[in-house]
Amino acid sequence: MTRYQKTLFVIFLGVWLWAAINPVYPDDWLLENLLVFIFVPIIFFTGKYFKLSNVSYTLITIFMVLHLIGSHYTYAEVPFGYTLQDLFNAERNMYDRIVHFSFGFLLAYPVREIFLRIGKVKGFWGYYLPLDLTLSFSALYEIIEWLTVLTSDPSAGIAFLGAQGDIWDAQKDMLAAGIGALIAMTVIALINLKYNKRFWKEFKTSFKIEKNDEPLGEVKLRELIKEKVAIQKERLKKISEKSTNSKKRVQPRN
Repeated sequence: MTRYQKTLFVIFLGVWLWAAINPVYPDDWLLENLLVFIFVPIIFFTGKYFKLSNVSYTLITIFMVLHLIGSHYTYAEVPFGYTLQDLFNAERNMYDRIVHFSFGFLLAYPVREIFLRIGKVKGFWGYYLPLDLTLSFSALYEIIEWLTVLTSDPSAGIAFLGAQGDIWDAQKDMLAAGIGALIAMTVIALINLKYNKRFWKEFKTSFKIEKNDEPLGEVKLRELIKEKVAIQKERLKKISEKSTNSKKRVQPRN
């Protein structure tokens, strides 16, 4: 862990300790931190084997800080959200929307880095897949919220949900995350367009199909079945040969 990364961790830890002291709704604080307890250790331990860039770690830290602030007050009662509500003459505390937007805007780049380095994606797919996965994670989180409300204490569950009476809250949260991720990928694309001379070439080749490419589906399934049958036949053949040799060795002499 570099000095910069240690600094980010100290900042995160300091905000976490602040958020843990006398939260407005302790039960909601615990629910909000379940994901923190799961994903922060994953990020920490996987960082020993797969280090992200400082840019990615910074973006992740900023998002986690925003989330921790929401866990302290609950998303529906963050003071800054009321300021935004008055500023935009909205009907609800806007902090929840800001964090969902930030989820897409801040985390799409770390997801892109993983796709590029592990999945080796290029061109168009390096921008589309992070957007797609970010939206998928946003939808998964909304499902987790729904299940939490069904299985937890009603008051804590409602605070955790943070719908504030809006029946379309989940859809709007996902839309906010999607817009954030779309803006992030657009900015990254514009930066690459300016500085990467191979931008359009990579974009074009990302749609190119290799000459030895073959369909999947039933074609690949038939190949897998033939391969498995051939392996089984070879295995049976070896077993038969072994059995025959064994019988020859134990055959009595006259």
